[in-house]
Amino acid sequence: MGRSAERVVFVVHGVVTLAAAVVLVVLPAVVPATVGISVGPDEHLLSYLLAAAELAIGLLSLAAARLHDARAVRLIALCFAAFHGATAVLEVVHTLVERVSAVLIANIVVRVVAAVAFLLVARGRRA
Repeated sequence: MGRSAERVVFVVHGVVTLAAAVVLVVLPAVVPATVGISVGPDEHLLSYLLAAAELAIGLLSLAAARLHDARAVRLIALCFAAFHGATAVLEVVHTLVERVSAVLIANIVVRVVAAVAFLLVARGRRA
């Protein structure tokens, strides 16, 4: 994967992740509701904690787009691949135990695509 394609992967990931953080803070019940989970006002802390993680991941992704150190970029890409891959696996487990949701299936597909994209970035950045 070329350097400009790597930057696109990191920037798109960063922007989408930051947008998710904003939605989780401003409308904390919306994201869980997309997969049929009701979150009342007394449970908004869970969305806020997830938003904090999304904020950090988004900022790291945007910073990685500007890095030139191959080992640092590779490490970040591998961490993001692990994060999205693990999330996809856990979502598959959830669908096996609970009801299947089209939104959740779409999210699994997006997570797998993201994990593969970050694995390609990491592979291209072997030091």
